Amino acid sequence: MSGFDDPDAILGTASKLLEAQGHDIAVSVLRLAQAAFEQTGYDNWDGGTDIYTLFLRIAPEWYAQIESGRELIEQQIDTALKPVIGEHSANWVNVKIAPLVRKDPEWRTTAGSVSRATRMKIVDLIRVAGVSWNGALDEVEFLGRLFDLSAMRSNDGRFKDAAGDIWQHRVNNPYDWPDDWIFSDGRFNLLDGPRDIFLKFLAEMVHPAVRPNRDEAVKLVREFNERLRADGWQLVEEEWIVGKPSYVARQVRGSAARAASRAKSVADALDAAWMHKEISRIEAAIERDPSLAVGTAKELVETCCKTILGKLAVDIPKGTDLPKLVKMLAKELKLVPDAISEKAKGAESIKVILSNLSTLTERLAELRGLYGSGHGRDGKYRGLEPRHARLAVGAAVTFVDFVTETYHQRILATEAKRQPQRPLNS
Repeated sequence: MSGFDDPDAILGTASKLLEAQGHDIAVSVLRLAQAAFEQTGYDNWDGGTDIYTLFLRIAPEWYAQIESGRELIEQQIDTALKPVIGEHSANWVNVKIAPLVRKDPEWRTTAGSVSRATRMKIVDLIRVAGVSWNGALDEVEFLGRLFDLSAMRSNDGRFKDAAGDIWQHRVNNPYDWPDDWIFSDGRFNLLDGPRDIFLKFLAEMVHPAVRPNRDEAVKLVREFNERLRADGWQLVEEEWIVGKPSYVARQVRGSAARAASRAKSVADALDAAWMHKEISRIEAAIERDPSLAVGTAKELVETCCKTILGKLAVDIPKGTDLPKLVKMLAKELKLVPDAISEKAKGAESIKVILSNLSTLTERLAELRGLYGSGHGRDGKYRGLEPRHARLAVGAAVTFVDFVTETYHQRILATEAKRQPQRPLNS
C-alpha cells in the first residue's frame, strides 16, 4: 500500500489499541482475518487522495455469527487505524469485514456420497478375502432381489434379458466369467453408479437369507463399516429375522462433522488456540477412539467457560469444577434477555438446560473411565461407540455455540451504548 512499507506492523499496532480499549471481538477479527489493503477509489479534492479499503476476510461460519454487530466492529477497527495510518500516509482507509471465499471442489457433490476410492477398498476386500458376494443364493436369484433383471439388456444375443445371460455364464457355465464380474459390468455400475444401489448391494450381501451364518455376516459388516466410515456411512441393524439381524445403510457422521466445523468457528471467535487443539482431537477420535472424543468434549466445554470468564475478567477459584463454571458463566452473561416475561422462571429454565448439557458431557466422560481400554476386559466387553461420541460432541458444541454467541451479543450491545456509531473516516 502506498504510504508505508509494513502493513502488518500497522495492523499489529491497531490491535494493541483495540486490546487496550477492551474491544476483544475486534481484536480477534484483526488477528485472525485474512487482511489485505486494496485501492477502491480516488478523490480529486486538494491535490488528490487515494482511497483504500482494508478487507478483513473471515470464515463464513464466523461471519454469520458476528454479522449483526459487523458495522460496529468495522467502526472500532477504523477508529484504531486512523492515528496509526496518519503517521505514514495521507490516504483514506475504510474497513470492510467480509466472508472468506474458499475453494471447495466438492461443494457441488451430493451430500453423503460414497467415493469410488471407498468402493474400491470394499471390492478389494471381497476379492482378496474370497468372499462370495451372492452367499447362499445363485447369482441370478441374488441380483433379482435388487434389480429387475428382465428389464435389463442381455450382453449375449442368444438371450432376451440380463437374467438369461447371467444364468448361462455363471450358473450353467460357472467359469465363463470371473467371480468378481459384477463389479465391472456396466449394467450394474456398482463402482461409479448411484450411492444407494451400492449400499443396498452391501446390505443384501449380509442379509440372513443370503448369509445364514450370523458370525460371518457380523464380521463382514464390521469390515464394510471400517471402510465406509471415511464417507460417513455405516450398515446398522434394521430388524431381526429368526434371531438374525438384517441391515440398512445409514449416514452417521454428517452431524459430527458439522458440529466440529461449528466448534472451529466458535474457537476463532474467541481467539482460543486451546479450543482448536481440542476440536482437532475430537475430529480425529469420533470414529476411531470414541472414548477419547467423549473425554475431550467435556474438556471443550470447560475450556470455553474459562476462556469467556477470563475475557470478562472474572476470577476463577482453583479447582472449580465444570458445573460451577457453568453457573458462573450463566450469571456473568445474564442469559435471559430483559424482554422475556416471567424473567425469573425463564432464567431458571435456561440454567437447568445449560446445566444438563454440561452434565451430559461430564457423565459421558466418567463412562470413558468405566469402559476404557485395558483392565483385563473379558471377551464380552463392549466399549463406548461412535454414537456415544457424537452425542457428547453434539451436546458440547450446542453449549459452547450458545454461550459464545450470547457473549458476543452482550459485548457488542455494551460497546454500542458506550460508543455511538458514526460514519467511517469522519
